[in-house]
Amino acid sequence: MKKLTLTLVVFLLTFSSALFANEGMWFLMHIERLNQRDMQKMGLQLTPEEIYSINNHSLKDAIVQFNGGCTASIISSNGLVLTNHHCGYDKIAELSTAEQNHLKNGFWATSLEEELKPQRSYVRFFVRMDDVSNRILSQVNDSMSEKEREAVINKEIAKIQEENNEGGKYTVSVRPFYQGNEYYYFVYQDYNDVRLVGTPPESIGKYGGDTDNWEWPRHTGDFSLFRVYADKDGNPAQYSKENVPLKAKHHLPVTIDGVKENDFAMILGYPGRTNRWMPAEGIEQNVNYAYPAWVEGSKLSMDVMKKYMDESEGINLMYSSSYARIANYWKNRQGMIDALTAHKTAETKRNVEKKFNKWANKKANLERYGKVIENINNYYKLTNDRARHANYLRVLLRSSNFSVLPYRLGSGLENYANANEAQQEQLRPRLQAMIEGSYSAIYLPLEKDVFAQQLSLYTSKANYPLPELVVKVGEANNNDFTSYISSIFELSMFSSKERVAAFLEYPDIEILKNDPLYKLSGELLAKYREQPEELKQPTNDFQASFRLLVEGLRQSGLSKIKYPDANSTLRLSYGKVRALPKDPRNDAKINNYTTLKGVVAKYQPGDDEFDLPEGMVDFYNNKDYGRYANERGELPVNFLSDNDITGGNSGSPVLNGKGELIGLAFDGNIEAMAGDVIFDKKLQRTINVDIRYVLWLIDKFSNAKHIVDELTIVGN
Repeated sequence: MKKLTLTLVVFLLTFSSALFANEGMWFLMHIERLNQRDMQKMGLQLTPEEIYSINNHSLKDAIVQFNGGCTASIISSNGLVLTNHHCGYDKIAELSTAEQNHLKNGFWATSLEEELKPQRSYVRFFVRMDDVSNRILSQVNDSMSEKEREAVINKEIAKIQEENNEGGKYTVSVRPFYQGNEYYYFVYQDYNDVRLVGTPPESIGKYGGDTDNWEWPRHTGDFSLFRVYADKDGNPAQYSKENVPLKAKHHLPVTIDGVKENDFAMILGYPGRTNRWMPAEGIEQNVNYAYPAWVEGSKLSMDVMKKYMDESEGINLMYSSSYARIANYWKNRQGMIDALTAHKTAETKRNVEKKFNKWANKKANLERYGKVIENINNYYKLTNDRARHANYLRVLLRSSNFSVLPYRLGSGLENYANANEAQQEQLRPRLQAMIEGSYSAIYLPLEKDVFAQQLSLYTSKANYPLPELVVKVGEANNNDFTSYISSIFELSMFSSKERVAAFLEYPDIEILKNDPLYKLSGELLAKYREQPEELKQPTNDFQASFRLLVEGLRQSGLSKIKYPDANSTLRLSYGKVRALPKDPRNDAKINNYTTLKGVVAKYQPGDDEFDLPEGMVDFYNNKDYGRYANERGELPVNFLSDNDITGGNSGSPVLNGKGELIGLAFDGNIEAMAGDVIFDKKLQRTINVDIRYVLWLIDKFSNAKHIVDELTIVGN
């Protein structure tokens, strides 16, 4: 009887929670009109004005974009910033040395004076947004080419930016939505003095490594802390010892009451990119051409880099951030291939497009929409091989510093060599800084090996017209670029900081133009930017047709999507704390959270991915969790919710119905990796760090209670 009852409870939990899946990444200004009632039924206790207000302080004032690629939140009145460990990873690595390895050992500033300033780090506050669709679209007409349309729109965008930046005080961004059918502008304020306050050891912040990435159950303490500084009046300012912690307009209260199944969960953040409106043949192109090339190229770079990174702590620190970024995309792209194939996503899209085509060919719609699907499918057919080539080349350029660095530096050096003496004096400081920054973390044996092997893969697999120089060298060496790369590094001035710096003293334009690395870098980048003449018209037709497809799908009601694709603008998603089916790998009572017991169960001393810092196991054995334990006496580590997120949401705060911080989003699950293209109501989950684990790691494990004392703690 007990077994039957338990089975029924689990079934009801699973069945009932399926009703709560909430697809969508929503604009804050539309919450009152589109989402308020639904959110209140699910547990929201805030008004729309408390979430987004132009005139009063609101939740949006506590959400920041972190270094342009992640999200973070303000969690104290003194500008304390909480984000993911992997979002702060490159800054932590930059501030680390082999002697003081904050990445490996962790770091906790005991005072403001001890907080560490990376070379460049910033946060972006969202001020306001507004709809300018009518204004912009009134400037264009259907007789324009896409290039003409773009020029007119960009001219109007420049006016809108100028009108709203208040003399340079704000950054204004005008962005297209629904494939250019709507436009909104966003006003931001940037703060550039952001300092590291604390980070757990890498063995906690990255626990599970590549093996656990995108997987559940998860046991990762993926967080780090920074602080925003301003001048004495609270304005943005460049780094100065005179700067003071920013007095935040709003900061998030932190609750230690914890979460349970079906609790309301809301996430605010900056999701980077989704493709929910992507046509069927675009999905097929990614699955069969683009993503396989990305996966193969990434794995090659990872293998080469790891070989050198294992040689010394110094090399590991230089490349740890680059390696982590490549590894993340490698697993993501393979997961996308598997998920999109398993879910037959292209077939689902194709069925919708068949219905659209039938609608489009009705007499009233034929002139505007009749050729939409034909033009879209023709474009993808023409660009499949090009997409594969582009991804092999893209990974090469992302993996090899010297595929890009010579051309990037060389452009400035060419201007310098052609300048008069007075102009050179003006240009020299900026170029010296660029040179210094470019060579600050370079290990030549690794760079040469990655470059040579990526070139070999590119020439062997791209199956597309290649740069002339690459073809010539490849044919002469059976696509083995090892000797060639070694020899041109010997000859090139770009092989060392000292050689490039010497060029500033004795600039010679002919030496630069004949430099072999400069030539190779230039050809690779020219190929990447190439727009073949034969694709210009199909590309124009595709862009216009894609916009019309989205317009028609919305107008006909054939698409159920009510929100625009993510594009690194502030969005809100809402859902519930929600379990996946029971998993024997998870010791927790309900498969919606994990515990420290699971962390210790995975522990493998000395392992790169599953090692633990000294003392962690002792804390577990003594059950020394303080006020951060749950009602069962466990220390919660991670939990699941069914929020709709994507890359860029890393570091986003997870909030309860009162707007209190309950966790920190850091990952999705591999089963729903197709989520950037299609939302899976049954399987899609967000993996979050439980805020109680964050607080325990700061307070109890790291003995940094002074940081916890800075927060507004509620509950329990």
